[in-house]
Amino acid sequence: MRLLERLWGKKPSRKSDKKKSSSSNYAYAVTRVRAMKSKLLPKESYPRLLNMGIDEITRFIQESEYKNDVDELAMKYSGGDLAEHALNRNLALTYDKLVRITSGELNYLIVAYLRRYDVWNIKTLLRGKLYNASVEDILESLIAAGEFTYTSMSELAAKATYQEVIEALKYIEYYPLLQKFDGTNLAYIENELDKMYYSSLFEAIGTPRSKDRKLFVRVIKLEVDVKNLGTLFRLKKAGVEQLDEIMPLMIEGGLELKPEKLAALPYEEFVNELQRTKYWDAISGVAGSDMASLTPLESRLMRYYLESSTILSHVSPISIVPIMDYIIHKNNETTNLRIIFRGKESGLSDELIKDQLVVI
Repeated sequence: MRLLERLWGKKPSRKSDKKKSSSSNYAYAVTRVRAMKSKLLPKESYPRLLNMGIDEITRFIQESEYKNDVDELAMKYSGGDLAEHALNRNLALTYDKLVRITSGELNYLIVAYLRRYDVWNIKTLLRGKLYNASVEDILESLIAAGEFTYTSMSELAAKATYQEVIEALKYIEYYPLLQKFDGTNLAYIENELDKMYYSSLFEAIGTPRSKDRKLFVRVIKLEVDVKNLGTLFRLKKAGVEQLDEIMPLMIEGGLELKPEKLAALPYEEFVNELQRTKYWDAISGVAGSDMASLTPLESRLMRYYLESSTILSHVSPISIVPIMDYIIHKNNETTNLRIIFRGKESGLSDELIKDQLVVI
């Protein structure tokens, strides 16, 4: 068996081959996804969760869509570790279900979108090996929602060094970039991985002609803007204003932001320029120069992204957009639960944990 097939557990083309071999089943898939979205935790759950201890929270999610995941892993893990593994397992199985219930071009596009988790896992593996994390700690952060199987990632996590991890990935598209990793340039590699992912995603989408495809592209472009805006704020707060330092960190293909224009502006002018964008209403209350933390701003940007994806899903109700909306909200739910578990475990105040949640 070829190494690449062994790493994935099956041929990496197993899903994308469906692109032209069958027709898309939009109506069926959207109906299934609407039922799945109805089972997401309502916003009223979060104040209750903040008032619970870790064991109580575990029992709470054990009575929800996470029951099977908690039950399966409870013999092996406990506390925050149990939550982390259960949440990641549920997310992977949920997204795998989306792949299984879709066909044709719809399946092809969802698979292309979910390859972001391959990038996430590669980053996690490199970071873990670089900082000598245990195999168990690395596995805790891996999410088998892309092309990698959990088995293949376990094999990679067991490698002794990041060099061995990279060598095992020699047949994937990211390998030429990964060869440039020397142990000192992790931030550069991670950023380039993100840029490669979005470039490949836009290539997979192609030139949008139909209304629903244009809406799908809009969701992706909006996400690029949100990511670039968060990066710009971090760099500006750190005093980085050189164009040649900022632009390599920007992802191409955004919706409205013009990074090349914003990058060179001093902080106050940068904020003033943002007031002309659609994002200002979302961040106006937290984007001042006296901003002590970026967490409130990042939370508001994510809230704006979530709300926008939902609005766009109603514009074209029988399309890929409602499915994308569910994927985004499902990911946000698991992120919120992870923040609560880890915050409780670390002894953070309920108020501090609440500030990191994005609840709509």
